[in-house]
Amino acid sequence: MSILIKNGTLVTMNPQREVLQGDIYIENDRITAIGRAPATADRVIDARGQLVIPGLIQPHIHLCQSLFRGRADDLELLDWLRLRIWPLEGAHDAESIYYSALLGIGELFLSGTTTIVDMESVHHTGAAIEAIAQSGIRALTGKVMMDYGDDVPASLKETTAASLKESVDLLAKWHGYDHGRIQYAFEPRFVVSCTEELLQEVRDLARRYGVKVHTHASENRGECELVEKLHGRRNVLYLDDIGLTGPDLILVHCIWLNEAEQEVLARTGTRVVHCPSSNLKLASGICPVPELLERGTVVSLAADGAPNANNLDAFMEMRLAALIQKPRHGPTSMPAPLVFELATLGGARAMGLEQEIGSLEVGKKADLALVSLEGLHTQPADGVNVYTQLVYQAKGSDVTLTMVDGKIVMEKGELKTIDAWEVRKEVKKAVARVCRRAGL
Repeated sequence: MSILIKNGTLVTMNPQREVLQGDIYIENDRITAIGRAPATADRVIDARGQLVIPGLIQPHIHLCQSLFRGRADDLELLDWLRLRIWPLEGAHDAESIYYSALLGIGELFLSGTTTIVDMESVHHTGAAIEAIAQSGIRALTGKVMMDYGDDVPASLKETTAASLKESVDLLAKWHGYDHGRIQYAFEPRFVVSCTEELLQEVRDLARRYGVKVHTHASENRGECELVEKLHGRRNVLYLDDIGLTGPDLILVHCIWLNEAEQEVLARTGTRVVHCPSSNLKLASGICPVPELLERGTVVSLAADGAPNANNLDAFMEMRLAALIQKPRHGPTSMPAPLVFELATLGGARAMGLEQEIGSLEVGKKADLALVSLEGLHTQPADGVNVYTQLVYQAKGSDVTLTMVDGKIVMEKGELKTIDAWEVRKEVKKAVARVCRRAGL
């Protein structure tokens, strides 16, 4: 299958950061020509008046929580978990988690996200990965691991051995699926809900299998206090002491860091994911992104889950990431080109996939989106910097086409791999069933 996208403004994110007027040619799952391309193809798409951008990458999403949107508002993190999210996650069944995942993926496709790092719940992870496989999204995913904590409900607490075995079984089944479109990661939830034995085993297994570790850290002051009480040192220092830090650790939030922890993240090459909507809504704080970037730390952007961000729109995360640092660091602290890089190449670097995705270059995967500039909120468009348009003006609803691996998964508001009508119908039934089971 060949596709020619012609007459677009190509925001390449290549090493020269070229913005080109022209065409992009796709054969099967790869970009084979940019700028000047063959005149014909199996499918020709006129992108006149639109930006063609690399697919947006969000390295922290909870697809299992899409079902819980609007059911855990106006709470701080630990209460949010104890009173709402953990009981709801524990009440999931395989079918509810499957439709929760499809709901989230559909929303992501509609707003131009092509790749995610997904953190599932303790149970029924296989059902969510089935949804990922069916939909066509590119994903690094895994079951969440929780073997400790007085506040963890019985419906989620597992033994160390069972958690490890199920994770390895899922890895054996899914890692590398569909020519690597789906990859597996070990995902201990956070230090507060995991024994040291579990974390050390995760460290060793991740190295044995050559896969990533994905976890939360230093999101909330109460969480940090619990870690210090349990282990006698701060969160990132503890993770470093037990050998978990490094380029294969995707560490989410990283708000409450001291100088020593920031230095550890930079020295070890640990990847940091910034989730501005979630951090603001849960009153957690603001990640010190400019300081981390100044030290050379790889930072990326993501929405987190639907019950804390309430939507999964990467355009909102870009806008917030740019704005919330300016009162403290000045108007030039997070310029639009840098923020767009965090949402594309930053995410690719977090996943170790920067040679495959994150920019529009010949030989790379055909993961991309088209963004219309026809809305009144993007006018006047002539003479305006494309990064300004993308970060400060555009919305997820301006995306007109989303493509993963050379396959169109959304076009003109229509999902191609997900039956939106069926998802709406089944989500309504599933959320009633899960809330009833959770007693909420």
